[in-house]
Amino acid sequence: MRCPFCGAQDTKVVDSRLSGDGDQVRRRRRCVVCNERFTTYESAELNLPRVIKRDGSRVPFDGRKLRSGILRAAEKRPISTEQIDAALSHINRKLLGSGEREVSSRRIGELVMEELRELDQVAYVRFASVYRKFEDVAAFREEIERLERHPSAAEKKAQLDLLAELEPMPPAPRKP
Repeated sequence: MRCPFCGAQDTKVVDSRLSGDGDQVRRRRRCVVCNERFTTYESAELNLPRVIKRDGSRVPFDGRKLRSGILRAAEKRPISTEQIDAALSHINRKLLGSGEREVSSRRIGELVMEELRELDQVAYVRFASVYRKFEDVAAFREEIERLERHPSAAEKKAQLDLLAELEPMPPAPRKP
């Protein structure tokens, strides 16, 4: 691996560990020439399905474009890079697991919205507004009302945890 600082060809791996959901290897490297340290990520090259766009054209899947859309929706929200990487990993796994050679951009958008809904409602609404081409405030209102009527799995779990804290457990029956 070439050093990004001085361009030297000789670098040493200092540390390796799994990253994300275990589908990536994170390596800390040190340049033998300038002693600078840097991180690289290694992952398997997978054949993701081609994307059928709304206009019917077919293009190769572009993970950078997907990441860019999610990052834009998550901008200035309390979502960590690790959470975004995990969401991207989940989407990639679902696409690979489908076994399909082509997938519609609509399906990819729905997968992104599923992930964002679990991470952050504001990021979800931001993405949905672009993806579903909201025309006016009423469209935002409808989506927000839909979110309120159908809470995410994480919200349901949090509500159940809160109820368990509020309601004392009934005493166990005594044995004579």
